[in-house]
Amino acid sequence: MEFDKEVDARGLNCPLPILRAKKALADMTSGQILKVLATDPGSQRDFAAFAKQTGNQIVDTHVEDKTFVFLMKRR
Repeated sequence: MEFDKEVDARGLNCPLPILRAKKALADMTSGQILKVLATDPGSQRDFAAFAKQTGNQIVDTHVEDKTFVFLMKRR
């Protein structure tokens, strides 16, 4: 899937991946896609809660070589 911006949060623990994603999303326009790479196992739960709280949509999530990949659509 194509994306407009990427945040590499590998090696960072909660809450840093969420904070980096939040900052990136603030600079994006509605409908754009943000790709986030994270290695923190808790990031799956964190990003689900973040999406619910902010109204941004997780359009895809999967694991590539021990890295969690999230694609979020800006509300």
